[in-house]
Amino acid sequence: MMNSFFGRLMIDIEKKYLSNEDIELLKNKNIGGVILFSRNFESRSQIKDLVSSIKKIKNNLLVAVDQEGGRVQRFSHDFTKIPSMQMISGYVSAHNDESLVKDTGWLISSELLSTGIDINFAPVLDVDKSTSSIIGDRSFSNNSDEVIRFASEYIDGMHEAGMKSTGKHFPGHGGIFADSHIELPIDNRNLEELMDNDIKPFNDLSKKLDAIMCAHILFKNISNEIPSFSEFWIKEILKNRLNYKGLVISDDLSMKGAGLESCSVKALKSIKAGCDMALICNEREDVKRTLDVFEDNCIEQSENILKMKADAYVSWEQLSNDDRAIKTRGRLESIINS
Repeated sequence: MMNSFFGRLMIDIEKKYLSNEDIELLKNKNIGGVILFSRNFESRSQIKDLVSSIKKIKNNLLVAVDQEGGRVQRFSHDFTKIPSMQMISGYVSAHNDESLVKDTGWLISSELLSTGIDINFAPVLDVDKSTSSIIGDRSFSNNSDEVIRFASEYIDGMHEAGMKSTGKHFPGHGGIFADSHIELPIDNRNLEELMDNDIKPFNDLSKKLDAIMCAHILFKNISNEIPSFSEFWIKEILKNRLNYKGLVISDDLSMKGAGLESCSVKALKSIKAGCDMALICNEREDVKRTLDVFEDNCIEQSENILKMKADAYVSWEQLSNDDRAIKTRGRLESIINS
């Protein structure tokens, strides 16, 4: 019988296979997901086997990846090489090829689904072109209306394939240069400035998005907490003002932008602020401490997380011979080679 309650913590693993320690950790009721990186990838068949071995541990585990395209594409080789979203949106605008964004969302999702992956943390909803050192061409555009237009099509493609969407990074990472992986970015804009620009994609797509990932940015003129730790951002703005009903996920709490406290403290803060799931990568000892902290604080499992589980299976062999997939791969290759 399917256990519909998921742990509230998503973690990483170190290698291309599960270690004995990984297996024991993943059995813990407070762990509900695994995020994979390039270090976990060797080939399509290997990643399919790895995902299968993860899901055999228990049926209430999600497997996620960042397969955006451009400089953020964790799986390569057998998988289609994807241009950045800004390259794709530029091509669409120049060639009036309106279906390409939807087809790209469908293709990326279908390839991942064929290996058993549940979640691709996409699309990027940040509004940027060259301001941010970490976003840049990961964004569809520096125009919020264009971000909405293209992201909406991309999400439609994901949903058509059978994969849920995750908009990131709320309330917007595109307005500052600093990289939240290595420092805490500070954005001095006020709330109405953000509502008129960076938050617009999250607002307009709130009914279409299945999950939203918070940014590690301090908007010091709005709140004294970063969004993952802020009831103001999650409950007052996202859920009340934007009327958003989906899941809320923290970005990786080991990033410097999330502060210098231990990840166990940060994970507890994020759950108490309203995050459905907290993400910790590259900090295995902190993961263990977090499990103890969750237990001590009686953090309950969540049934809402079940909504993110993939609801379709795609055969790689069928996909390889699918006309839509073949044509989409050709169009994407022409963008990369242009």
